[in-house]
Parts: sequence; C-alpha cells; structure tokens
Amino acid sequence: MSRSDFIGDFLTCIRNAAQAKKDKLTVPASSLTVRLAEILKEEGFIENVKPFAEGEKRFARIHMKYIGAERKSAIQGIKRISKPGIRYYVGSNKIPKVQGGLGVAILSTPKGVMTDRQARENKAGGEILCHVW
Repeated sequence: MSRSDFIGDFLTCIRNAAQAKKDKLTVPASSLTVRLAEILKEEGFIENVKPFAEGEKRFARIHMKYIGAERKSAIQGIKRISKPGIRYYVGSNKIPKVQGGLGVAILSTPKGVMTDRQARENKAGGEILCHVW
C-alpha cells in the first residue's frame, strides 16, 4: 500500500474484496478510513467494521455484505473522486447525486466526514472523497 493515497488504497482493498467475494478483510486504519467504513456500514454496503490494534499499528477488520444465494456484493461500484493531485471541492448546493440517488457520495466537510444527503441537510460543502453504488 502506498503512503501517498491511503484513501485510494483503502477503497481498492474493498473493491478487490467485493470482486473476490471475501467475507472479511483487514486494512490499515486511520480515523478517516474507520469513519469511511462506518458510513459504508450505515448505508448498508458492508456488514460491520471493527477497529483493533496490534502493538503500535492500528487496523480495521471489515465484514463484507453479500445478497442472495449467488452472493452478489452490496457494493456494485466504488470510485475515488478527489485525488492527491486533483482535489474536488463542491458547495452544499452543488453536491451531485450518485447513480440518480441510488448511490452515495462521501464528503469531507468542516463538520466531519458524511454522506451527500447529510451534507445537504447540514448545508455543508466540502471535498468529495468517493462515490459508492
């Protein structure tokens, strides 16, 4: 995992686990990645997230969510929007809808990390971290 874009690495780990139909995965944790995982849980994209530490290092165990007998992933797509080289900021009135409202945009705002719906309610713009559908 690269140090330059830990959010992108985190999203890639989740995308790969969903495609490989893994039940759980362990990723390096920061307060931001744990919050992203908590939002994914709240929105029904993953089953659970459990932060833990081994010595000085912090990790998060993420339990993936699948639907039906064919085990179709609850996460159909996950895309990094704002990147280290190109940041993407929007005002509260310009927050886009993801997949016609079926998906979720996750933003980092002055009021904390939240979904696009929560940001509109709080009238808070910010940096769009990713889209999940």
